[in-house]
Amino acid sequence: MANPDAQGVTGAPFRLDVERGKIREFALATGAADAAYLQEEDPVAQPTFLTTTFFWQGKDSNPWSAVELDQQRGLHAEQQYTFFGEPPRAGTTLTCQSRIGEIYTKVGRRGGEMTFAVMYTDFHDETGRLVAQAKLTGVETARPPDTEGTTQDGASA
Repeated sequence: MANPDAQGVTGAPFRLDVERGKIREFALATGAADAAYLQEEDPVAQPTFLTTTFFWQGKDSNPWSAVELDQQRGLHAEQQYTFFGEPPRAGTTLTCQSRIGEIYTKVGRRGGEMTFAVMYTDFHDETGRLVAQAKLTGVETARPPDTEGTTQDGASA
């Protein structure tokens, strides 16, 4: 069961260096062929490049564990990015900070009550300007998935 007291918990700030090689690697890994990501000297980062923050967050930077969603009944429901100008370019250093926003419930059609938790991550550049904000939404269902009558690969028996 999600912990409603997690609302407002904020992680420690952390640094993300936007590097040319990492932009290229991310573009190739995601199948992007745009020269803006692959050939420019100071390429712009793909909007979803900011997902790489998960590799940079330290334990004290990631407040998600405070939510205490049951991972047996949880899933990643949504990921959204809002930019306040052009996405960052290679050579930019971002200071990032994550916080737990709303925690709320809704009634589902099949699985009963669902609990949603939202985490926001703000990305500021070297001048302190807010460059982007990520919004991650996780959900926990009221009951675990029905595994009776299914094989290990999830197919019907």
